[in-house]
Amino acid sequence: MLDHPHSRRLNRQDYKTLSLAALGGALEFYDFIIFVFFAALIGERFFPADIPEWLRQLQTFGIFAAGYLARPLGGVIMAHFGDRVGRKKMFSLSILLMALPTLAIGLLPDYHAIGIAAPLLLLLMRMLQGAAIGGEVPGAWVFVAEHVPEKRIGIACGTLTAGLTAGILLGSLIATLINSLLSPETVAAVGWRIPFLLGGAFGLLAMYLRRWLEETPVFQQMQARKALSATLPLGNVLQHHRRAVVVSMLLTWLLSAGIVVVILMTPTWLQKQYGIAPALSLQANSIATVMLLIGCICAGQAADRWGAGRTLITGSLLLAVCSWLFYYRIGSHPETLFFGYGLAGFSVGVVGIVPCIMVRSFPPAVRFSGISFSYNIAYAVFGGLTPICVTLLMALTPLAPAYYVLALCLMGLLLGLWLKRDSNSAPAAARADICG
Repeated sequence: MLDHPHSRRLNRQDYKTLSLAALGGALEFYDFIIFVFFAALIGERFFPADIPEWLRQLQTFGIFAAGYLARPLGGVIMAHFGDRVGRKKMFSLSILLMALPTLAIGLLPDYHAIGIAAPLLLLLMRMLQGAAIGGEVPGAWVFVAEHVPEKRIGIACGTLTAGLTAGILLGSLIATLINSLLSPETVAAVGWRIPFLLGGAFGLLAMYLRRWLEETPVFQQMQARKALSATLPLGNVLQHHRRAVVVSMLLTWLLSAGIVVVILMTPTWLQKQYGIAPALSLQANSIATVMLLIGCICAGQAADRWGAGRTLITGSLLLAVCSWLFYYRIGSHPETLFFGYGLAGFSVGVVGIVPCIMVRSFPPAVRFSGISFSYNIAYAVFGGLTPICVTLLMALTPLAPAYYVLALCLMGLLLGLWLKRDSNSAPAAARADICG
């Protein structure tokens, strides 16, 4: 007896699509994030030597932030064409748009060679990278979700999100390797260029491999039925799908802030608050990141089996308990660092169901635009404001990261209850389209 097409297991083609999408996404995230690991050296090479150190750092991180500011614009433009001319074309363009600027950063002459043109060219490359990542993440979620069976969207999106996050871990490992194998003088002279050259080369390879991917069946069916959006896709989204936009933005807040606080900010918090050695905190961070990848996959699988509403409720409660125990106990029980941080990282994996919910919140004709607009705008706002909010809260309590994560968990719990209620109240015929 044949499986129903909506409930069949993943086949060889599905795994191929998912693997190539996850590989490309990981490499794009690596290309985007590697800048931060060498920011200090880049500042020394691309700005005048006679300016104050604080100004050099400000300018360097300003260029890094420019990549985030370019995400919404790049994402919305690429999503528009993704809804009009095809997912695959934009999926390939995004990785090319990331690979070439990354390669260029590795080859750029510094300030001593070309003067003010050096930081300006660096700024342009970062903005192109930001535009690329703004189209890659929503595009990848849409691409894999429209390839796999309906009942396997959760595990597909969870696995892809794990792949994207693996790019952060890869960047950390490469940076550690470069600094371990080369002397500080060599790293400052030419060593910092190696990760960018590797990232560009790997990105071009991933783009070549994506040639073997096929356009999504969903988009092909829309083309055949002439069901593509007749109006501006984003206008359609803002006019008819405002509730889906709000839900998607709140979920993006949960995703971005959870990763920013628990994964990116916590190592520095551990060092400053409790004097934990940098090497030890970074080792624990690597464990937490690996556990996050596993958590994303588990959350996606749970969403397919029990629904995203129930999974979001359970995952939010688990994140609240695990993160609170970690932040509250680490000062008095430093021996629990690896175990506690790993458990907290795993619980952040609840964010693996975020794309599953967003994919099912928008109809196919405007899906790419809806997700891209909601995700990139929310990520630019909440991803940027979260470190500021947590830092300000630190003046009131050293447990500021814990309280911020608890607030996110409460929001996730309420969204999960709403999704579950919305699913239960939907007509039977429509329940297959609600991830809850």
